[in-house]
Amino acid sequence: MRKVKLKVIGVSYSQTQSGAYALILAEENGNRRVPVIIGGFEAQAIVIKLENITPPRPLTHDLLLLFAREFGVAVLEVFIYKLEEGIFFSKLVCNNGEKEILIDSRTSDAVALALRFGCPVYMAEDVLDKAGIFIPPSNTDDDDTGSAINSILEPEKIKYDSYSNDELSKMIEEAIKTENYEKAASIRDEMERRKRRKKQ
Repeated sequence: MRKVKLKVIGVSYSQTQSGAYALILAEENGNRRVPVIIGGFEAQAIVIKLENITPPRPLTHDLLLLFAREFGVAVLEVFIYKLEEGIFFSKLVCNNGEKEILIDSRTSDAVALALRFGCPVYMAEDVLDKAGIFIPPSNTDDDDTGSAINSILEPEKIKYDSYSNDELSKMIEEAIKTENYEKAASIRDEMERRKRRKKQ
Protein backbone atom coordinates (compact mmCIF):
# COMPACT_ATOMS: atom_id res chain seq x y z
CA MET A 1 0.00 0.00 0.00
CA ARG A 2 1.58 3.26 -1.16
CA LYS A 3 1.77 6.03 1.43
CA VAL A 4 1.77 9.78 0.75
CA LYS A 5 3.39 12.16 3.21
CA LEU A 6 1.20 14.97 4.52
CA LYS A 7 1.82 18.20 6.41
CA VAL A 8 -0.48 19.87 8.91
CA ILE A 9 -1.69 23.21 7.54
CA GLY A 10 -3.94 24.23 10.41
CA VAL A 11 -7.40 24.16 11.93
CA SER A 12 -10.43 26.23 11.01
CA TYR A 13 -13.99 26.44 12.24
CA SER A 14 -16.23 24.11 10.24
CA GLN A 15 -18.86 25.94 8.23
CA THR A 16 -20.84 22.74 7.70
CA GLN A 17 -21.04 21.24 11.20
CA SER A 18 -21.90 23.32 14.23
CA GLY A 19 -19.37 22.99 17.05
CA ALA A 20 -16.90 21.12 14.85
CA TYR A 21 -13.59 22.10 13.36
CA ALA A 22 -11.74 21.14 10.20
CA LEU A 23 -8.18 19.89 10.46
CA ILE A 24 -6.50 20.71 7.14
CA LEU A 25 -3.83 18.30 5.92
CA ALA A 26 -1.90 18.90 2.70
CA GLU A 27 0.00 16.62 0.37
CA GLU A 28 3.67 17.45 0.93
CA ASN A 29 4.68 17.17 -2.72
CA GLY A 30 1.39 17.93 -4.41
CA ASN A 31 -1.62 20.21 -4.53
CA ARG A 32 -4.26 18.22 -2.69
CA ARG A 33 -5.74 19.14 0.67
CA VAL A 34 -7.70 16.88 3.01
CA PRO A 35 -10.18 18.37 5.50
CA VAL A 36 -10.82 16.16 8.52
CA ILE A 37 -13.74 17.08 10.79
CA ILE A 38 -12.64 16.99 14.44
CA GLY A 39 -13.99 18.07 17.83
CA GLY A 40 -13.15 21.21 19.77
CA PHE A 41 -10.92 19.54 22.36
CA GLU A 42 -8.77 17.87 19.69
CA ALA A 43 -8.68 21.09 17.66
CA GLN A 44 -7.40 22.93 20.73
CA ALA A 45 -4.70 20.28 21.31
CA ILE A 46 -3.47 20.66 17.72
CA VAL A 47 -3.57 24.46 17.64
CA ILE A 48 -1.70 24.76 20.94
CA LYS A 49 1.21 22.84 19.44
CA LEU A 50 1.09 24.65 16.08
CA GLU A 51 1.17 27.98 17.88
CA ASN A 52 3.93 26.85 20.30
CA ILE A 53 1.83 27.74 23.32
CA THR A 54 3.01 26.15 26.56
CA PRO A 55 0.10 25.43 28.90
CA PRO A 56 0.67 25.83 32.65
CA ARG A 57 -0.20 22.15 33.13
CA PRO A 58 0.28 19.31 30.64
CA LEU A 59 -2.79 18.54 28.57
CA THR A 60 -3.79 14.95 27.74
CA HIS A 61 -1.59 14.67 24.63
CA ASP A 62 1.36 16.27 26.43
CA LEU A 63 0.88 13.79 29.25
CA LEU A 64 0.93 10.90 26.76
CA LEU A 65 4.20 12.23 25.34
CA LEU A 66 5.79 12.38 28.80
CA PHE A 67 4.44 8.95 29.70
CA ALA A 68 5.75 7.37 26.48
CA ARG A 69 9.19 8.94 26.87
CA GLU A 70 9.44 7.77 30.47
CA PHE A 71 8.83 4.18 29.37
CA GLY A 72 10.99 4.32 26.25
CA VAL A 73 8.20 4.29 23.69
CA ALA A 74 8.47 6.41 20.53
CA VAL A 75 5.81 7.20 17.95
CA LEU A 76 7.59 6.79 14.61
CA GLU A 77 4.77 7.83 12.30
CA VAL A 78 1.03 8.26 11.92
CA PHE A 79 -0.68 6.33 9.13
CA ILE A 80 -4.19 7.27 7.97
CA TYR A 81 -5.13 4.05 6.23
CA LYS A 82 -8.89 4.02 5.67
CA LEU A 83 -11.89 6.27 4.98
CA GLU A 84 -15.29 4.77 5.72
CA GLU A 85 -18.60 6.65 5.81
CA GLY A 86 -16.76 9.94 6.21
CA ILE A 87 -14.58 8.71 9.09
CA PHE A 88 -10.80 8.48 8.77
CA PHE A 89 -9.05 5.55 10.46
CA SER A 90 -5.48 5.93 11.70
CA LYS A 91 -2.72 3.97 13.34
CA LEU A 92 0.21 5.06 15.45
CA VAL A 93 3.38 3.22 14.44
CA CYS A 94 5.31 2.90 17.72
CA ASN A 95 8.54 1.33 18.87
CA ASN A 96 9.55 0.38 22.40
CA GLY A 97 13.18 -0.31 21.54
CA GLU A 98 12.52 -3.98 20.88
CA LYS A 99 9.62 -4.21 18.47
CA GLU A 100 7.25 -2.18 16.34
CA ILE A 101 3.72 -1.81 17.68
CA LEU A 102 0.63 -0.56 15.81
CA ILE A 103 -2.04 1.24 17.85
CA ASP A 104 -5.43 2.28 16.48
CA SER A 105 -6.21 5.94 17.03
CA ARG A 106 -8.66 8.62 16.07
CA THR A 107 -7.05 10.75 13.39
CA SER A 108 -7.36 13.94 15.45
CA ASP A 109 -5.53 12.35 18.40
CA ALA A 110 -2.96 10.80 16.09
CA VAL A 111 -2.12 14.16 14.51
CA ALA A 112 -1.96 15.89 17.91
CA LEU A 113 0.56 13.24 19.01
CA ALA A 114 2.51 13.42 15.74
CA LEU A 115 3.06 17.14 16.32
CA ARG A 116 4.37 16.45 19.81
CA PHE A 117 6.61 13.53 18.86
CA GLY A 118 7.82 15.33 15.73
CA CYS A 119 6.98 12.34 13.56
CA PRO A 120 5.60 12.30 9.99
CA VAL A 121 1.97 11.82 8.99
CA TYR A 122 1.16 9.57 6.03
CA MET A 123 -2.05 8.73 4.20
CA ALA A 124 -2.78 5.73 2.03
CA GLU A 125 -2.80 6.85 -1.59
CA ASP A 126 -6.26 5.41 -2.26
CA VAL A 127 -7.64 7.38 0.71
CA LEU A 128 -6.01 10.57 -0.56
CA ASP A 129 -7.49 9.89 -4.00
CA LYS A 130 -10.97 9.72 -2.42
CA ALA A 131 -10.70 12.52 0.12
CA GLY A 132 -8.19 14.94 -1.40
CA ILE A 133 -9.34 18.26 -2.81
CA PHE A 134 -7.18 19.66 -5.58
CA ILE A 135 -6.06 23.26 -5.02
CA PRO A 136 -4.50 25.09 -7.97
CA PRO A 137 -0.77 25.84 -7.40
CA SER A 138 -1.32 29.59 -7.32
CA ASN A 139 -3.48 29.19 -4.21
CA THR A 140 -1.22 26.87 -2.23
CA ASP A 141 1.39 29.35 -1.06
CA ASP A 142 0.14 29.54 2.52
CA ASP A 143 2.54 27.35 4.43
CA ASP A 144 2.68 30.01 7.10
CA THR A 145 0.38 28.47 9.67
CA GLY A 146 -0.83 31.80 11.03
CA SER A 147 -2.29 32.87 7.70
CA ALA A 148 -3.62 29.40 6.90
CA ILE A 149 -5.79 29.28 9.99
CA ASN A 150 -8.55 31.77 9.33
CA SER A 151 -10.47 31.18 12.51
CA ILE A 152 -8.61 29.48 15.33
CA LEU A 153 -11.23 28.07 17.63
CA GLU A 154 -13.05 31.38 18.01
CA PRO A 155 -16.45 31.52 16.32
CA GLU A 156 -16.56 35.29 16.90
CA LYS A 157 -13.44 37.24 15.93
CA ILE A 158 -12.26 39.75 18.49
CA LYS A 159 -10.77 42.99 17.21
CA TYR A 160 -7.30 43.56 18.63
CA ASP A 161 -6.36 46.58 16.49
CA SER A 162 -6.73 49.05 19.36
CA TYR A 163 -4.34 47.17 21.67
CA SER A 164 -0.58 47.72 21.88
CA ASN A 165 1.86 44.80 21.60
CA ASP A 166 2.55 44.99 25.34
CA GLU A 167 -1.16 44.79 26.08
CA LEU A 168 -1.53 41.83 23.74
CA SER A 169 1.39 40.05 25.44
CA LYS A 170 -0.30 40.49 28.82
CA MET A 171 -3.58 39.26 27.35
CA ILE A 172 -1.83 36.11 26.07
CA GLU A 173 -0.34 35.44 29.51
CA GLU A 174 -3.75 35.89 31.14
CA ALA A 175 -5.44 33.65 28.57
CA ILE A 176 -2.88 30.89 29.18
CA LYS A 177 -3.28 31.20 32.97
CA THR A 178 -7.04 30.72 32.63
CA GLU A 179 -6.45 27.94 30.06
CA ASN A 180 -8.27 29.87 27.33
CA TYR A 181 -5.93 28.63 24.61
CA GLU A 182 -8.31 29.59 21.82
CA LYS A 183 -8.02 33.24 22.76
CA ALA A 184 -4.24 33.00 23.27
CA ALA A 185 -3.78 31.53 19.79
CA SER A 186 -5.96 34.23 18.23
CA ILE A 187 -3.99 37.03 19.92
CA ARG A 188 -0.69 35.44 18.91
CA ASP A 189 -1.90 35.39 15.30
CA GLU A 190 -2.58 39.12 15.49
CA MET A 191 0.94 39.76 16.80
CA GLU A 192 2.44 37.64 14.02
CA ARG A 193 0.44 39.59 11.42
CA ARG A 194 1.88 42.82 12.82
CA LYS A 195 5.43 41.45 12.57
CA ARG A 196 4.88 40.47 8.94
CA ARG A 197 3.47 43.88 8.10
CA LYS A 198 6.56 45.58 9.58
CA LYS A 199 8.88 43.46 7.42
CA GLN A 200 7.03 44.37 4.22
